[in-house]
Amino acid sequence: GLWYDELVKNKRVAKLSGSDVEQTQGPDDTTRALAQTLTDYQADLFITSGHATERDWQIGFRYRNGYFVSKAGQMYGKTTTNERFEINSPNPKAYLPIGNCLMGHIDAPDAMALAWMNSCGVKQMAGYTVPTWFGYAGWGLLDYFVEQPGRYTLAESFFANHQALLQRLYTATPAAVEMNPVPGRAASPGPISEAGKAMRISERDATGLLFVRDVLAFYGDPKWQARIQPAPEKLAYRQALARDGDTYTLTITPQRGEDSFKPVNTNGSQRGWRPIIELLPQRIRDIKIVEGADLNPLIADDFILIPNPREYDPDRAYVVKFIAKQIGD
Repeated sequence: GLWYDELVKNKRVAKLSGSDVEQTQGPDDTTRALAQTLTDYQADLFITSGHATERDWQIGFRYRNGYFVSKAGQMYGKTTTNERFEINSPNPKAYLPIGNCLMGHIDAPDAMALAWMNSCGVKQMAGYTVPTWFGYAGWGLLDYFVEQPGRYTLAESFFANHQALLQRLYTATPAAVEMNPVPGRAASPGPISEAGKAMRISERDATGLLFVRDVLAFYGDPKWQARIQPAPEKLAYRQALARDGDTYTLTITPQRGEDSFKPVNTNGSQRGWRPIIELLPQRIRDIKIVEGADLNPLIADDFILIPNPREYDPDRAYVVKFIAKQIGD
């Protein structure tokens, strides 16, 4: 991986195969360096944050830097000296502008999202369609996609994080189910329920969750398999679903002791503490929980959600068992 810091000028961090993480001196203007991560280095995953509009990505946040700009489906680099050059990167990749405003808003042929997909090889991306201030919908993709390597595809991570958002929002303020605020405008979903208070959700959090509920777009074929290289030994916990007739058993096995349910990485906004989500191989109905109700599982027709236990208890089993029929039976 290669990383250029939007907050600290000249900071470059690299982790190459078989080597340790190394911090070195980067250029004052990282426009060409970042373009080269797409063209020469051929990154499989490109992640950005900072200021953006439908027409540009402003690379520097706390210091002067260049831009990526778009025109009619073509991506360009524009340096601080106004040098402009085309960026063409045909290798297939995923793009996550999770900390950017408006990068997912396709409002005209010159939109950035179209240039990413047309001239930069992006096969899947998720981006905000409005200026954003609450990061749960975007930054949370990393908690499922990157921090749980191999467990979910990018499309599944998008789905899992959205279900986590809905469960958190509707637990805190059930009235939000019926609310449809104007995209990009904050609206209070009402007072926090007792269950929401128990989950440590504030009124600001509930307002933010409602704000981002419907404004993150996913582009690309959801069946395309974009997945981090599986690394079971690096997972904070394992999860296994077994089926015996109509009985389903989901077993969670912590692997990091007291850190098993804590955030892996808190860089960004609204990171960590995501619920455990298991995607079901077929849709189910007539669900009856027979074990693990104290974990407060939410079992839908195609997934299981268990709120993050937060505290690890070495003396208990993290198991949810339920009986259900397959839809179609």
